[in-house]
Amino acid sequence: MQRLVAELNQHNYHYYTLDKPLISDKEYDALYDQLVELERATGTVLPDSPTQRVGGELLKGFAEHRHLSRLWSLDKAQDEADLRAWNQRVVKLVNDYNANHPDEPLPPPSYVVELKFDGLTLNLTYTDGRLVQAATRGNGVVGEGILAQVKTIRSVPLTIPFANGTIEVQGEGIMNLSTLEAYNKTAVEPLKNARNAAAGALRNLNPKVTAERKLSAFFYNIGYADGIGFANHREMIEFLKDNHFKVNPYITYFDEMDGVIEELAKVEEQRSQLDYLIDGAVVKIVDMRTREALGYTDKFPRWAVAYKFEAEETTTVLESVSWEVGRTGKITPVARVEPVELAGVTVQNCTLNNIGDIERKNLKFALGTRVMIRRSNDVIPEILGKVTEENDGAEIVYPTNCPACGSPLEQRGAHLFCNNRLGCKPQLIGRITHFASRDAMDIETFSVATAEQLYDEVGVRDPSDLYTITYDDIIKLERFAEKKANNLLEAIERSKHCDLAAFLFALGIPNTGKATTKMLADHFGSLDRLMEATAEELVTLPDVGGIVADSIVSFFADPVIRQSIDQMLAHGVRPTAPERPAAPKTDTVFSGKTVVLTGTLPNMTRDEAAAKLEACGAKVTGSVSKKTDFVIAGENAGSKLAKAQQLGIRIIDDEQELLKLLGEA
Repeated sequence: MQRLVAELNQHNYHYYTLDKPLISDKEYDALYDQLVELERATGTVLPDSPTQRVGGELLKGFAEHRHLSRLWSLDKAQDEADLRAWNQRVVKLVNDYNANHPDEPLPPPSYVVELKFDGLTLNLTYTDGRLVQAATRGNGVVGEGILAQVKTIRSVPLTIPFANGTIEVQGEGIMNLSTLEAYNKTAVEPLKNARNAAAGALRNLNPKVTAERKLSAFFYNIGYADGIGFANHREMIEFLKDNHFKVNPYITYFDEMDGVIEELAKVEEQRSQLDYLIDGAVVKIVDMRTREALGYTDKFPRWAVAYKFEAEETTTVLESVSWEVGRTGKITPVARVEPVELAGVTVQNCTLNNIGDIERKNLKFALGTRVMIRRSNDVIPEILGKVTEENDGAEIVYPTNCPACGSPLEQRGAHLFCNNRLGCKPQLIGRITHFASRDAMDIETFSVATAEQLYDEVGVRDPSDLYTITYDDIIKLERFAEKKANNLLEAIERSKHCDLAAFLFALGIPNTGKATTKMLADHFGSLDRLMEATAEELVTLPDVGGIVADSIVSFFADPVIRQSIDQMLAHGVRPTAPERPAAPKTDTVFSGKTVVLTGTLPNMTRDEAAAKLEACGAKVTGSVSKKTDFVIAGENAGSKLAKAQQLGIRIIDDEQELLKLLGEA
């Protein structure tokens, strides 16, 4: 127990005070649970046990602030069994209370589910309608005053309509993932993750640094209120909204625990789609009188519980680094780590992006040491950095020659490149595979394995060679019987009649993606016109800067590329642009309006609906804001609909009404 207490307190210090965690939340929880079990078994609690406090020393440089009402930690549930056990305790306490107070019984428990944000807890104090203090949580009783820092968060109101006393409003300071991505594109020192970015900014002595992070915050509780009370959670949330606090649109209410459990599964499934980090959800009792009757333990409110999701961060040992060659010749380091469970899967490989990434994350001397990794959506996990700052591991040696073809490598910025684009096998196979992919030429049944077979046994070296292969070439390949061979030949033949935008994307023009190639196809209307375009002409187009323009011009000026394209055209490839759509109407209800589509419409796809709206002069966007004029809501509409309702935006939730407004009813 002494060893566990010392270890947990050390981790508390690094997490809460230094904002430099040494282990993941999942690993910390395992140690904490072990200590709780020992305390329960022995009946002994050591004086400095972290189970007796919500710990953390205060950083020097910030003034202490004593909260008017304690900020409680939450008991946690790791699975459905834990959650039902918590609910059984709640129901028993309510029944016991009602047995003793038959004249004023409590209502049956009902529940609210909210997201558990992964940021930094904020406690804001308002007196007579003015923000007079903002503090961190600290140990729950005393925190650190960070008023100047919090004032830089634009979503935090400096004044509120409620001006009849003092209230404390609690929430979470966060950095949106899209904001983090944009920040890192130009940052000298990119930030490792959104949680540390928010915490570090709010605890920085220079408010200008805080402002540069463009933080946000969600508010969800009033801990202390002088001059106002609430009958239930709904009333409190409405009060927050009425007083201009940013409340997350995801709040759901249930009368039964079964509904809560089903909803938690949905939240966990949709977690990766959010633009901010969450590490779970919070389940609370809705009725305030019930909360008061249930009360608190020494550490937790009995009326709330945190349901923790699978960890998206953990630590493991970096075992080795290999180097892979991409279709553009870029050399990418791939880390092999000691197998570890992360978000329900076993992780063995992690991305390192480039040699600049290795340097920034202090990983140059990290082989054999413990590193922090994060899962991001469903892609390969990323190494965030070393757990410690010391250079105590073996060196990651950067290659000087291509690991595939042996050619000398060239460093351009943070990346290494192999320039042997005509003789480096992985580059050639990558280009052929990309050319045949679904968003490009969409050659059905084609795969990396097919590209490798055609390279090794048929001599395919360029995408144009695909249009020269014969039945006799394919039938001799392993796993290719008559039907499969004919299917591939037919798919190659069908690909000759292709959309110009898809063809341009298939070519793999450097620094362009699907959006850019579609814009180029729409603007120029033909391959010949685009190939003749100058850089001066290209930079006048939307989202085309000097670098992209030079890439396009250089690409089509390359004699190898021109020969490849000429061969494709000679074999019957005919990339064509669709006819230019008619000019948008200017006399409809949607003319000049910003529209957001969400959910599923009964009789048309979202793309079809967007095309109809654009033909009526609308601008269709993907996110709801104050500038949004209409939200078209189909079945299973989610947070966008909730936000539209919150902002008072006009909602069209009937397809017939939409068709009528489009002039098609």
